[in-house]
Amino acid sequence: MTPQQRSSPARPSADRLGRLLNLVPYLLARPGIPVAGAAADLGVTERQLREDLELLWVCGLPGYGPGDLIDMAFDGDRVTITYDAGIDRPLRLTPDEALALVVALRMLAETPGTGNRDVIERALAKIESAAGDLADAPVAVRLPADNERLDAIRAAVERGNALRLTYYTAARDETTDRVVDPIRVLLVGGRNYLEAWCRRAEATRLFRVDRIDAFTELDEPAAAPPQAVLHDVRDGVFHPGPDLPLVTLRVGRSSRWITEYYPVEGVRRDGDEWVVTMRVTDLGWAQRLLVGLGPDVTVVGPAELVERIRVQATTALNQYATPPQAVPAPGR
Repeated sequence: MTPQQRSSPARPSADRLGRLLNLVPYLLARPGIPVAGAAADLGVTERQLREDLELLWVCGLPGYGPGDLIDMAFDGDRVTITYDAGIDRPLRLTPDEALALVVALRMLAETPGTGNRDVIERALAKIESAAGDLADAPVAVRLPADNERLDAIRAAVERGNALRLTYYTAARDETTDRVVDPIRVLLVGGRNYLEAWCRRAEATRLFRVDRIDAFTELDEPAAAPPQAVLHDVRDGVFHPGPDLPLVTLRVGRSSRWITEYYPVEGVRRDGDEWVVTMRVTDLGWAQRLLVGLGPDVTVVGPAELVERIRVQATTALNQYATPPQAVPAPGR
């Protein structure tokens, strides 16, 4: 099996976006470049470059008609951009953008509990070097609206009191009330989390701050038990294990984005589609996601999920097959 045939996880979407933004001007400056040569210059495999080119084909200006999308021509194994849809310059940061990144990275580097601190510091050093004197300019920082809630939760954690939460769980699409013993506040993947011992689950849980609908500080000290184990968030929050359901999908081009947005175990090209495997915490969540994606995604397994979606689709179609009841006119 060649490296191109071997299933591999998708690259993070942020990395791919930056690569795509620079790919068009790179190809414009090198019309007719061999795909192999471009892949070597860009530090990616030929397979990844071809997938990037396929994605570029459906990118462009609002309207998204044939005259609005990026277009290219292939001559054997060579590629030429024939329409750039306005993306004709390499990605560059404006002074304001560079300064905003410096401020954000400094704040992130100083936030307790932040993972991958060495990566943050290396990125900060590069941007500060590129920004020059701007990096030392005085700035006014306006924090996000959710910062007041975050500050209130952080203050409660520092006071060492238990909290009563009203929390929305996206995986089960439900809102629950629970009492927790706070341990710490974390910033992971750009999102803030409250890590606490959940008395309802009798385990340590991570609660996304933006999904805490309401909370009340109780007049009792937080008392996480000795068996409370902190999460290892160095590689993110979600760590799918072999005990979670494995979902297999056949994905068309317009829904290929899900492999960039959600953690997947494998992505394999098969003709005009991709075979995608991913583990999920809850089949109900997977059902809601996949039904919403429509006919561009086919669920291969597990059988329980296939049956759930079949029943839901059949029920919906039956609603259309039933003629509406006539409503009498007013006054008759």
